[in-house]
Amino acid sequence: MTLNIGWELYRSFLGVLREGSLSGAARALGITQPTAGRHVAALEAALGVVLFTRSQVGLLPTEVALALRTHAEAMESTAASLVRAASSQGEGVRGVVRVSASEVIGVEVLPPIVARLREAHPALKVELVLTNRVQDLLRREADIAVRMVRPKQEQLLARRIGNIALGFHAHRDYLARHGTPRKLDELAAHAVIGYDQPSAFVRNAVKAVDMRTAGKALPGYTRDAFSLRTDSDLAQLALIRAGAGIGVCQLGLARRGEGLVHLMPRAFSLKLDTWVTMHEDLRHSPRCRAAFDALVDGLQQYVGAQQVPAPRGKMARARTQATE
Repeated sequence: MTLNIGWELYRSFLGVLREGSLSGAARALGITQPTAGRHVAALEAALGVVLFTRSQVGLLPTEVALALRTHAEAMESTAASLVRAASSQGEGVRGVVRVSASEVIGVEVLPPIVARLREAHPALKVELVLTNRVQDLLRREADIAVRMVRPKQEQLLARRIGNIALGFHAHRDYLARHGTPRKLDELAAHAVIGYDQPSAFVRNAVKAVDMRTAGKALPGYTRDAFSLRTDSDLAQLALIRAGAGIGVCQLGLARRGEGLVHLMPRAFSLKLDTWVTMHEDLRHSPRCRAAFDALVDGLQQYVGAQQVPAPRGKMARARTQATE
């Protein structure tokens, strides 16, 4: 096994894994197909393993390739982080900062915050990664993350923003056509918007609701009862706004004067514990610190006066910050 293996071999390996073919990897990476093939063959020779087998549908990864994927992706994230750090050298706030957030937060809440950040620091470039997967800050998949769960890793610095409240909502046009439910049991007579595949977050969130059901399923909010199913939070929000039915959305978004009505607030309420986090090694990075403070300030304004804001500029390790 060769120990000194160039990063470009792993880069082509990841490209083939993601695209399923040498030609697809070559297009994605901006190289030629023969070059991609040579890289994969060289990596197989250096590691002494077979990474792909040919089939009618393309190149299929072997078990070894699948086992190596997370390690190669970690190398990719580190390489990207190195470029971002190098781009920030010089005076002032400059370079690239990569921010991860959920789809809804990234589309509905962060744009004006990012706009103000860019106005204050024109030399700063922002990469906004929208995903409902919690990106790994320790592997440098992102510099800063907005999370709806308290981070547990000791190497992360975190600021608790507060609780983002959610509830059942429907457009007033829908309610005018179909009536307004007053009890949860009445949801069965309505078009309910919900998930297609229940994630761990959905299961935990529903269980966390205190509605005197002793941990039983939320009445009217199970997959079989949904008239409209999608795992995209953005699609669910769009359907609610379009008057397609009743669904769950953030109270802050519903209050923007778009005709949404909050339904049964006493029977159902859900709160998302919101944090802004980054790796402790980035504490003294001007680009990351400026972005971190801007996100904290903007999200605190969004959440509203639900808590006493922490003093600006002070951060705590994830394992010690737990107060309101």
